[in-house]
Amino acid sequence: MKIIHLEASTGWGGQEIRILREAEGMRQRGHELLFAGMKGAKLLDAACKAGFTCRTFSFHRRSWIWTLMTLSSWMRKEGVEVINTHSSLDSWLGGIAGRLIGIPVLRTRHLSAAIRKGWNSRILYGMLADAVVTTSACMVPVILAQSGKQETHCSSIPTGIDPEKMVYSSQEVEEFRKKLGIASTDFLVGTACVMRSWKGILDLLQAADTLRDVPNLRWVVIGGGHEEVYRSEAARRKLEGIVYFTGHLSNPLPAIASLDLFTLLSTANEGVSQALLQAAWLKRPLLATTVGGSPEVCQEGYTGLLIPPFSPERVAESVLYCKANASFIKGWGEEARRLVEKKFLFAQMLDQMEEVYRLISR
Repeated sequence: MKIIHLEASTGWGGQEIRILREAEGMRQRGHELLFAGMKGAKLLDAACKAGFTCRTFSFHRRSWIWTLMTLSSWMRKEGVEVINTHSSLDSWLGGIAGRLIGIPVLRTRHLSAAIRKGWNSRILYGMLADAVVTTSACMVPVILAQSGKQETHCSSIPTGIDPEKMVYSSQEVEEFRKKLGIASTDFLVGTACVMRSWKGILDLLQAADTLRDVPNLRWVVIGGGHEEVYRSEAARRKLEGIVYFTGHLSNPLPAIASLDLFTLLSTANEGVSQALLQAAWLKRPLLATTVGGSPEVCQEGYTGLLIPPFSPERVAESVLYCKANASFIKGWGEEARRLVEKKFLFAQMLDQMEEVYRLISR
């Protein structure tokens, strides 16, 4: 099957990583993948380096007519059999192009942010898409209600963990803690993400400030993004030696594995976070907000603790509880690993995506 991914986003985060990894997995299964994106898009750069056929287009509204013509012509020439769209602008263009040239369209929605009600979503998720895939189960009833789709044509397929790529050594874990100056007796709390306004980093910093006098408690933020904003806030709160920032890490696994408690304090938009799944695979106890797909992985009293978003006081309370019960919560980490093995493996994701592709291309 020949599948094209359309993506108007130029950034790099969980959404773009999911698209690329899925494409690599499908290629290994014998499918042919193409990419169309904006000039300068990090996903397009990565896809080209990975050996995929890529082409740039403008998805800006002022260029829609020209892009619609050239994109449709290229897809017809390449013999594309399925269009997979991922963001708003490319979904409009890809959906219209698919209807004009008779190619089925899959709309993948990666975020759990609210969908605008009315004809906008009715057209985008209904008329212009043959099926919709979301990465978190909480969005399925929302999309069904606003698109008019049958349940068979809207499903939740979270990004899966590939055990073969979860590679690190215990020595790397030790070196990570040693580099930061974290003692073996310290309780290390951390998160891993591309830092954005809705990732809850300010709540983490406020909790760390509240607990600054608790002995042997340290915090770490793993990842890049709007790092300077949060470094400045940490400096303003005088959290040097309490909160550490790693910046972007090409392999964050040793850092995540070094944690005694993994947190994901998102306040909006979250699907099923890849970082949360990685932490679960690495047997880390979890602390997450009740946002998006996080409760699918962080299950209260089973794999971790759930708290409301925007509640730094609850973050502090939960961290104190976990630190005081460090031996007990290791059991949550064991259950987290078993949950991933049961429901969130990469091969399972590919199986489910293939079934959707076959469904709409019959």
